[in-house]
Amino acid sequence: MPPGYDQRDKRSLAHFLRLEVSGGLMLLIAATLALVLANSPLSDGYASVRDHYLGFEALGLRMSIGHWAADGLLAVFFFIAGIELKRELVVGELRRPAAAALPVAAAIGGMIVPALFYAVIVGTQGGDMNGWAVPMATDIAFALGVLAVIGRNLPSALRTFLLTLAIVDDLIAITVIAVFYSADLNLWALAGSAAGLAVFWFLHYKDVRGWYIYVPLALVIWALMFNAGVHATIAGVAIGMLLRSTPRPGEKDSPAEHIEHIVHPWSAGLAVPLFALFAAGVPVSGAALGEAAGQPEAVGVALGLFAGKLIGVFGATYLTAKFTKAQLNPVLGWADIAGAAMLAGIGFTVSLLIAELGFTDAAMQDSVKAAVLIGSLLSAVGACVVLGLRNARVKARTAEGAQGDDSPAAAAGATTGDH
Repeated sequence: MPPGYDQRDKRSLAHFLRLEVSGGLMLLIAATLALVLANSPLSDGYASVRDHYLGFEALGLRMSIGHWAADGLLAVFFFIAGIELKRELVVGELRRPAAAALPVAAAIGGMIVPALFYAVIVGTQGGDMNGWAVPMATDIAFALGVLAVIGRNLPSALRTFLLTLAIVDDLIAITVIAVFYSADLNLWALAGSAAGLAVFWFLHYKDVRGWYIYVPLALVIWALMFNAGVHATIAGVAIGMLLRSTPRPGEKDSPAEHIEHIVHPWSAGLAVPLFALFAAGVPVSGAALGEAAGQPEAVGVALGLFAGKLIGVFGATYLTAKFTKAQLNPVLGWADIAGAAMLAGIGFTVSLLIAELGFTDAAMQDSVKAAVLIGSLLSAVGACVVLGLRNARVKARTAEGAQGDDSPAAAAGATTGDH
């Protein structure tokens, strides 16, 4: 460490990496660096590093560095997603069906419609249907990071709506990966992984403590899951959901909160950026983009993310609110939901992962990955415009309310009254 670097600096860095805006920023920097490297004179060296194989052949764990990032490091990200999903199911929005109905419906609509976009565009042109799930995914880190930057004055209920939507989206995406994008199953390895998860649960709920027990056990579960033919990131989700998310008497925080607090900086600052560094490096020259524009798979992915997500999320939310007893939070307006629907079109992490799983041809992978980047960028820009205008409007009304009445209640009323 540099001179003068002490525990306070470590805590400051960890706090920075726990911020949603920081995670999105790190992801953006890594993706930009990958694009620069892949489209520069250093592209051969970048590809050589990404495609370099290392690992243990005897254990069935010899992969390229790019695959280690996708199958290994990304499991840390899914571990955090599993913790958040468990918390939402136990103590969060998903615990109350009435409150969860709209974001859950939005997530389902936001996955079905993009898949239909892809199926119609690719199916009518005789393309490869294996990429139907690529435009279904929403990137939690990027979406919340963008919202944190542009929506500082927007109601917190919008973040809750988007987080719930993204978690349900991830849960469905994980199921899709497990069912449709896993190799031939090795039932013995799968049984071993399930046994490892059972041991993990038993030790955890018996309050056995010690990272030196759980970290090796988690690695064994991950390795068995990988060798079972199920995508190894599923192990991260499963372990995260096994952690107890409610504190017992005498505990300040639950184990899930405590462990998430420790692991989240490693996920946001290392695991996800490194995955993006090796996954987002695709050629984006005029010729490459022109080639992608002529491929139905790439067009289906880009339109699925940009238009399919907007129509699916907004449409499902509107129809559910109109024809059921579920109601939109009073502090939110339909412009907020439109902005959230655009943010849901930022596929990135999971979309890039499914692109690697769905296509074996390297050229097709590059075209589809370029389409993911284009669709995600268009969605992010659209969300910035819509929510930026909303944020400015709410900020102006809050300022007007504060001039008339400096009390906190007045400011709150200015915010919640804006529909």
